[in-house]
Amino acid sequence: MLKRLWLIFAQTVTVALAAVFVVATLKPQWLQTAPWRTASSATIAATQRQIALPAQPASPAASVVRAGFSQAARVASPAVVSITASKAPPRSLGRTHEGLPFGFPFGPRQQRGGPQLGLGSGVIISADGVLLTNNHVVEGASDIEVQLSDGRQAQATLVGTDPETDVAVLKISLPDLPAIPLGDAASLQVGDVVLAIGNPFNVGQTVTSGIVSALGRNQLGINTFENFIQTDAAINPGNSGGALVDADGRLVGINTAIFSRSGGSLGIGFAIPVDVARQVAAAILKDGSVARGWIGVQTRELTPELAEALKLDEAKGVLIGGVVTDAPAAKAGIKPGDVLTRIGAHVVATPAELLARVAALKPKSQVEVGVQRGGKALSFQLSVAQRPKPQRVAEDD
Repeated sequence: MLKRLWLIFAQTVTVALAAVFVVATLKPQWLQTAPWRTASSATIAATQRQIALPAQPASPAASVVRAGFSQAARVASPAVVSITASKAPPRSLGRTHEGLPFGFPFGPRQQRGGPQLGLGSGVIISADGVLLTNNHVVEGASDIEVQLSDGRQAQATLVGTDPETDVAVLKISLPDLPAIPLGDAASLQVGDVVLAIGNPFNVGQTVTSGIVSALGRNQLGINTFENFIQTDAAINPGNSGGALVDADGRLVGINTAIFSRSGGSLGIGFAIPVDVARQVAAAILKDGSVARGWIGVQTRELTPELAEALKLDEAKGVLIGGVVTDAPAAKAGIKPGDVLTRIGAHVVATPAELLARVAALKPKSQVEVGVQRGGKALSFQLSVAQRPKPQRVAEDD
């Protein structure tokens, strides 16, 4: 008998609990006025007061929680502009660059048969309207239009260009122009965060982020004088001439080229250091062009095999492969087969170092160069000439 009563009691409790569960799930408001609910709430509240739970700190402001580089973008973006360059149609298609891994991220153009419209970017570096961009963005342009991020537009005047570094200087006349703060490219380190700002694919101003992947990239065959900052910040067609800035929004480079076989960003972009661009801009604004030194030699890298063939004790210096007739080097007595080891007080070990050292010399200045000829160490006094302007390759007819 007792066992039967216990079974009935257990079944009744089970049914009651099931009913409470169903009501609490479907109609919780029916239980809000129940005496046991009130007692339970009061008991819980009293328990919490006895425990004295610590007060939760207030949520931090949104600016504290937000991680990223919005401040850097706000500092730099107003000074980055879009550039539309109108160019006359070419006489022919000319040589193609298909298959070459390097390309300039210059925007789309109209098809052959009418004026070409090239899309690029630029950076305002002074409040009086001086802009930096790439030479390949404005080369051959008959009309250059600049649009600011605030929507204002202006016709730009081409102050000058330097094709050997791919830098061009423009000037616009508008009031209250924003100017980007200039950084120091020499202080950059591999791994530093950088932002690329420009107008890719003509979609409007865009900011992409990445890091400095490498410094001092040269011998890429892009420009005559190369000292590129390599970055994995996405750079695409239309970014040419745009800004590469550091985490504080300061300009550290001018975006100029990408490594790509498809024309899109593969995470390998190259920028001209701001130090180089600033020096070129200063020379163009002062003299209208960049004057570089020239001695008239053709060079080759000196390998151990060549050093042995020339009967040299060690492979140090730059091999002179040819000398231009009537150039300063020829007039001084330098000959093909000589090894140039020194420009003034500076030792040179590679053709790139020799090119940079000679280019830094002032035209019409005097310089002493050291040469190794066989087993003899010689020195020559040269009168430095001005480097000739690069000759453009003629298009195919």
